This record gives sequence, structure tokens and C-alpha cells, in this order.
Amino acid sequence: MSTLGDWLSKLDLSRVRGFAPAAVLAKIAAPMLERLPVDPAWEARVRIATERGAVVHVVRNASVVDYLALDHVLRRAGLPSIGFVNDVGGFPIARKLGSALPTRAPETIELGDALDRGESALLFMKGAPSMLDRAAAHPRGRSEGSPLLRTLLVRERDGRGPITLLPHFFVWTQRAEKLRFSLFDTVFGPADFPGDARAAMQFLAHHRNASIRVGESMLVADAVTAEAPTDETRVQRVTYALLRRLERERRAVVGPAEKPVDRVREEVLRSPKLQSILRDLSGPGVESRAALVDKARGMLRELEATPDPQTIQGLELLMDSLVDKLYAGIEIDGEGLERVRAALRKGTVVLLPSHKSHVDYLLLSFVFRKNALPAPMIAAGDNLSFFPLGAIFRRSGAFFIRRSFRGDRLYTAVVDAYVRRLIRDGFTLEFFLEGGRSRTGKLLSPKLGLLNMVIDAALGIENREVFFVPVSIGYERMMEEGTYAQELSGAKKRKEDVTALLKVGSVLREKYGRANVQFGEILELSAVCERTGVRRGPDAEVTPAKRRALVSRIAHQAMSEINRVTAVTPGSLVALVLLCHGGRAMPHIELVERCRRLGAMVRRLGARTAPSLMGEDGTVRPEAIREALAVYVRGGLVRQHVPGDTLTSKARKQDRIYAGDDVLYSIPSERRLLLDIAKNIIVHLFVDRGLVSVALLASPGPPLARAELCERVRSLSRLFKFEFMFRADAPFEVIFDEVTNAMQAEGELAFVDGRMSFGGGHDGVDGRAWITFYAAVVRNFLEGYRVAARAARSLVKGPLAQKELCAKALRLGEQMYMAGEIERSEAVCQPLIENAFTAFVDQGYLVRTDGKLTLAPSFASDSTSLAIEARITGYLLRRSGDPSW
Repeated sequence: MSTLGDWLSKLDLSRVRGFAPAAVLAKIAAPMLERLPVDPAWEARVRIATERGAVVHVVRNASVVDYLALDHVLRRAGLPSIGFVNDVGGFPIARKLGSALPTRAPETIELGDALDRGESALLFMKGAPSMLDRAAAHPRGRSEGSPLLRTLLVRERDGRGPITLLPHFFVWTQRAEKLRFSLFDTVFGPADFPGDARAAMQFLAHHRNASIRVGESMLVADAVTAEAPTDETRVQRVTYALLRRLERERRAVVGPAEKPVDRVREEVLRSPKLQSILRDLSGPGVESRAALVDKARGMLRELEATPDPQTIQGLELLMDSLVDKLYAGIEIDGEGLERVRAALRKGTVVLLPSHKSHVDYLLLSFVFRKNALPAPMIAAGDNLSFFPLGAIFRRSGAFFIRRSFRGDRLYTAVVDAYVRRLIRDGFTLEFFLEGGRSRTGKLLSPKLGLLNMVIDAALGIENREVFFVPVSIGYERMMEEGTYAQELSGAKKRKEDVTALLKVGSVLREKYGRANVQFGEILELSAVCERTGVRRGPDAEVTPAKRRALVSRIAHQAMSEINRVTAVTPGSLVALVLLCHGGRAMPHIELVERCRRLGAMVRRLGARTAPSLMGEDGTVRPEAIREALAVYVRGGLVRQHVPGDTLTSKARKQDRIYAGDDVLYSIPSERRLLLDIAKNIIVHLFVDRGLVSVALLASPGPPLARAELCERVRSLSRLFKFEFMFRADAPFEVIFDEVTNAMQAEGELAFVDGRMSFGGGHDGVDGRAWITFYAAVVRNFLEGYRVAARAARSLVKGPLAQKELCAKALRLGEQMYMAGEIERSEAVCQPLIENAFTAFVDQGYLVRTDGKLTLAPSFASDSTSLAIEARITGYLLRRSGDPSW
């Protein structure tokens, strides 16, 4: 690998026509070029192309800075350096001294000589525009390179190939081009096509965070063999294809052009669909039409985002600081991110992340900016538009939508037209399918309103592909956990306002472990339309039934993908093991061993695991478990008991987290609800086995006929249909067979003489212990439903509003926990009990009338109402937890 000194000594700027005096610039830039980060994936792509034959690097804009940077990183990587580069213009002083340079051979000959020497070449497709060009409407500069491309065609045809054209885009700044007049841009060139001075300024300001992106390569041999009347036609096609690939790569980094806000507003108001609604609502009256247009314009001002590069950059710097202060790191699915980048080259991307924290809004934008992707436009609830955060969020790309606008045709049309414009312009969109934040850690059922609007808009745009990207965002601890605990216990949700900012200091003093971002398989709208028989295009007619089926399919596939790619983190694993333990405290060594066994199990289930969880040998790292425990101990979610603590004295406070293996861990009963949030992030991995295990352990217990076990599990699945997201890709019987067969293969179940019982086990633990563990995973849900069933008995006296009945259930649940009727304090949870009442209505136990709940006639007596709780209690006869597991 070449050193910096080697590179400076070998650099021959005389190859840059008209720029030999720029050697001074090279010496100034050399230390900064040494700090230029290089993506290993970029280096691998270039190396593969080099192994194939000669490489000609292609860059859209003529730039000495790009030449210096590319030549430096090529030499640093031990790749062929640049032996030829076409004219880049240069500073005025270079032009004046150009006449003093010796006579040069034609560029076409120099290009061939460089490739014959085994060096690479750099071809700029467009020369720098003059100041008059910049003042024009489309300052794209003069075309360059056609004779050189013709030379490459001749070389390939003569058998002196193969030659690979490799398009590059240098990311010095993520500022998009402006579709409006700017004096600064006129003098120094726009951000996407800078003059020499602006290019130098961008390099000086951003070289530490710059990157080089490589587009889809092109073999010159393909152009030679392509059908075309003349070489001139072939050159034109190659030029167009290269520019198109470079433009796709550029748009995938900086996003669409920046338009003035008033121009966007008027484009939205001219939407044919919105105009049709306005005509329909206003009738023939001119004055009423004008009043409605003004009202629609006001709605747009209330709704629209006003993205500002300075604000976005400032928030990026703020997030840099906050991430370092609050988190041990952000673990990112790199392969998934590259799939998103590929989708951005082809069309509009719609991000569908899980929603557990207000940090989600900032985190995904931060990850995109840090990885040279355009920050998304985020659909946020209008509850976040309060001063001063509303203005900041709006300038960072958030647009605010009312929580409910059913029945308001004009507002619906305005939102639809605005979303349609964002899709057509190619902005990356982001919104949360769950609607609000999940307080429990589990995914909420998808809300289809905004997704329906996005799909409706996308269906009407025939020539632009739309990609839906499921994203799982996870945290070991969440900033809002204190507020969540109050809300889960029945406290009223507080409206977001400026007073919350005054309490941020205490939040920022905490540590929250690691954050995690994972990307699911991307759903391509055209492919889903083809499978569902839906046509796209402005004139396509889609029946309401087909549209609903399409929206529902995308929503549920996205939620399923989010669950599938959610990473098992050290924190979620620790929370799961501690909460499912039947004893009062767990020794450290035992906890690590259980995490190790469970880590091996989730890997066999095909679950993703966080990089910090697993070691190089594919097993759980003990250090990762200790780090997660330290986060929970500092936050008060877990209590450590160190040698010397006694039952009759207060636990000693430690200046540092005790690191001895003889420490024990317990969970304060009032903190179990918080730790349950971390457990629920991965609970979906175990629900199927948990229901099978609960059904097996219920009276009379194993051995149990397979048909009887199947019916019990079916009954539980129906009861919990609003609690968990079950698979919808196969009938129940098929899924049941798959789960039980897998449990048999693992040795957790055994099928003998037509009856199911405990298997021999695996990982050093017998089948009974695994079955007991799986049942413990879902026990708090059963207990929560039991609490709801007990509260439902009060409806014998008359109907109650659900809010009132839920408050009664929470009070009753506290009493049942203190009396020992239920084991888990986390079962006394408002969302859990609300889901139970919804399930009871679905099961026919309760009836919802005029907004109130009452017992169905068959259960409307003291004796028959007992049957609801008895059904659930039948699955809770055994205590949870098994120390032998």
C-alpha cells in the first residue's frame, strides 16, 4: 500500500490538461486526503473491475478535487493509479500558465497509452459551466468525453479489452440542488455542480465525513456488440446510460432538488384530484371557490415540511453528541441499508419503522445522513407541532398530520395531494404503521389510513416505482420508560408540550445501552400489485375491495417483516431470562448460562442477533450480558445483591457496578413492568411455542392426545388474536404441525403412542424445563386476561364504559397480585387489559353497546360470569419458572 509520501512523489498533475500548477493544491490537500474515509464495499467493487481488465473511472462533473481524491484512494488501496484524466479547466492562474506547458499528444492517444501501461483512467462527462451558464435555467456545463468514449469502443473492438466503465459519485456534501436563483450558486456554482472554488470549500469543510459511491458498472464490450447504425449512436447511448447511472447514484445520496416552499404549495394546489374536490365542494360560485382555495392553502401551511439544510446539519451534530452521551452505540444492518440504497436508485422509498420512542424520528434520519442517504420526510402527528420543537421538526423534514380527519373531505384531499407530490418528486417518506408509540414493546396492530393514502397516490403514478421498507428500531432502555410505566399503570397520557423540555435534563443523565436498526425485505409495489391483480396508472380503475386487499397485504407483510428482523439484544435476552425466572433472585453465573442456552436457541429459530451479543465463536458473550445488566442496575430496573447484603439490612450502595461472579440479581416488583417492555421486543419469537406449552401443561397435563393439544392451542390463539401477530401465510393446522414438529426435533416434545409429552431436551436441559420456560414467557398475558375476566364480573350490576371498567380492573389486579392470586406484577397493565376486553367481545362474553361494555346474556349472572375467568384459570394451575432450566 502506497504511503502519503509515495503518492505525492508519483502524482503527475501534468496529466491534467491546463492544471499543472495545481501541484501546490495537491501538497495542501495531501494531509486531508489521508483522512478521507473509504468504504470497503467501494474498494471491493473497484478491485473486482480491475481483475477483469482495464478500468476507466467515470465522474459527472469536471473537478480537480475529485481527481486528487480518487487518485489518492486508489494508490492507498494498492489499485492502479490514474494515468490519464481529461480536461478539467482549473483556476484562472492555471489557465494563464497553460500556454507555457509543452506540446501534448492528443487526448485519445494519451488515454490509450495510459491503459497500455496498466494504469486506470478518469473520464469527466461534463466540463465546468461558465458563470453565464450558471445563471441559465439549467447550469449543466458543456458535454465532454465523446471522442474518448469512441476511442474505448475502438480498443475493445480491436481486442485490447476488456474495459470496464465505473461510474463514481463523490459525496462532499449532501446539500441538494436548488431550483431557484441564488447569487452564491451563480458565482461559485450549485452544490451539485460546483465551480473550482466551491469544490475546494466543500472538500475543506467535509473531507472527514466524505464518501465515494460507485454506481452500476458498464462493460464497453456490451456497447460494441449492441445493435446500432453507427459508433456515434453507440457513443450517445453509452453517454446517456452513464449519466443516468451517475444521476441515480447522486439522487440516492442527496435526494430530489430543493424547491421554494411557495412553489411546492402551488404545485400541490394544482393537483387534478384536489381541484376536482374543490369544484365539487364549492359549486359554481366563484367567491366560495376562492374561499375554499384559501382554506386549502392554510391547511397546507399547517401541514407542510420546510426542510432546511442548516437545520438538518445542526440536528445531525446534536445527534452525534447525544448518541455518544446516551448510547453505547447504534448497531445497524449494513446489508439492509445497501438494499435501501439500491431501491433509492430505482424509485421512491417509503420507510415503515416500528415506533417505540420519540427518538425514532431522529434516529433513522441520523442513520441515513451518516450513511450518505437523503434524510426522509417524516409524517408526524400534529401533537408534536408545539413551539419550539414543531418549527425545528418542520425544518428538519417533518410534516404534521391531524390525528383524525375522517369526514373532512377537503383536508383529506389536501393531505393526499401533498403526499402524491412528495412521491412524484422522489422524496423518501417515513411514517409509522402503528400510528402511535407502543408502550409495551410489542408491535401494535397496523393503522391503514396514511398507508392507504400513500398507496392510492403511488398507484396513480405509472412511471415511478415505489418501495416499502419495513424497519425495526429497538432500544435496550427507552428515554420515556418512566412515563410509560405511569401510562401502563393507568395514568392518563399527557399531551406533549414545552413543559416536557424542562425535564429533559434528568433524562440526559441516564445511560440507555445500545440502539438497533434492522431492515426487512423490501416490498416493491408493482410486484405486490401483480400478485393481487391490481393495475397501476392514472387511468387504471381499482375496485375498493382490491384496494383494501392490497393495502392490508402490504401492511401485514411489513409488520411481519419488522418482527422477523427485530434483533435479539443483550438487554432483551437478560430481561426475558430474569422475568421468566421463578425464584426470588438469580446468581450471575446461572443467568449467563441461561442466556447462552437461549442465545443458541434463537439462532436456531433463525432470529437476528445484535452484533454485540454474539462472539466470534457464535455463542453469547458473557461481557455483553454483564454490560446489559449494568445498564439495568444503573437505571434501577434490576437490583444487585452483593456479598454482605442481608435480609435485615438495607442493600449497600456501590460506587461502581459490582463485577464479581457471586452477585445475585432480582427485579423490584414495581420495576417489572419496565423490564417487560424490553422482554416484549422479542416475545414474538416464543409465542407459538409458549401457547403449545401452556396448552400441554394445563389440566390434566401431559401426556395429551395430539388432537386435544391442537384444539387447546387453537382456542388460545383465538383468545390472543388481538394480543399477538400470528402468521397469516398458512392455515392454523399447518402452522401447528410446523411448530410441534420443530419442538419434537429439538427434543422439547415427544410423540409416543399418539400422545404428546416431554422430550429429552437439548443444550443440557430436559424437555420439561424447556416447556416450563416457554409457558413462563406468556404467563403474564394469561394473568392479565384473568384480571380482566375477574373485573368483567362487575358488569352483572350493569354496563360500564371501557375506561371505567379498565380502571376497576387495574385496582383489582393490584389486589390479586398482593394476595398471591397472580404471580406477575407486569400482568396489571392497561393495554393488556384493554386487549382482553376486546377479545372478550370477540369471543362473545361481552357486548359493546352505545360505547359501554356489558355481559352477553349467556354470562349475565353471578354464576355464569365465573366461567370467563375459569376458562383462563385452567391454563394457570401450575406456577411459572423452573430453577432447573
